[in-house]
Amino acid sequence: MRVAIQGERGAYSEAAALEHFGADTAVLPCATFDAAFAAVEAGEVDAGLVPIENSLAGSIHRCYDLLLQHSLAIIGEHHLRVRHCLIAHPGVALPEIRKVISHPQALAQCERYLRGLAGVTTEVVYDTAGSVKIVRDQGDRALAGIASRRAAEVYAMEVVAEGIEDDPANFTRFLAIAKQPLIPNGDSKTSIVFAMRNAPGALFKAMSVFALRDIDLTKIESRPLVGKVWEYLFYVDFAGSTVDPVVTRALQNLGEFTSLLRVLGSYPRHRPQA
Repeated sequence: MRVAIQGERGAYSEAAALEHFGADTAVLPCATFDAAFAAVEAGEVDAGLVPIENSLAGSIHRCYDLLLQHSLAIIGEHHLRVRHCLIAHPGVALPEIRKVISHPQALAQCERYLRGLAGVTTEVVYDTAGSVKIVRDQGDRALAGIASRRAAEVYAMEVVAEGIEDDPANFTRFLAIAKQPLIPNGDSKTSIVFAMRNAPGALFKAMSVFALRDIDLTKIESRPLVGKVWEYLFYVDFAGSTVDPVVTRALQNLGEFTSLLRVLGSYPRHRPQA
């Protein structure tokens, strides 16, 4: 199977893809989220795996926007435990490091640890795994990156310190996307997007179609509706599948007073082990 991800080899997205689809998965690294979505839609790959939210940093808004812009279906989700490592050239000791580079979210998630390194500056780069690639290519032994242990293995660098994130409850939720939708069996989730006019009680009415049927909402995210000032798109995840009659009735009811309603996909629910 061939899967598109955003980021270099060794990125957390690659680790999630190998966990989700299997160790023999062929990964296509893409420079941007836009390129990953485009590769799936063009049929260059069988599927894509993109991050949608992080337990510390919140939602990845660009991926929400791309879900609406592309005619793709969500076919799965995966929760990845993020363990940040400080990575440098082999044999480098911690006191030798003078600068640390990484993706801005990784730097932010390790802020307390980095503040404890005397005389060390930080610099933002485009990717976690990319930071390790830069360390390797520049050959500067005073330079280190923050990324996964896998990134150190991919670029033949060495882990100086592991688990340096400020909060160990650091998970990223990924969505698997493909051209064809999936009809899941058993424990499932469904993702939808809808829009409605900004009127008193409008959002309450939308949420009531789920509450009155005891459908568990697991996520709600709002995004600006382009071209409509102060109107919004609402992305909602909930427990259940579109093959469930109660879900079908809820969506029919919701469609009665929305100006846009699209099912982004039903898929197996990922429940990672504690």
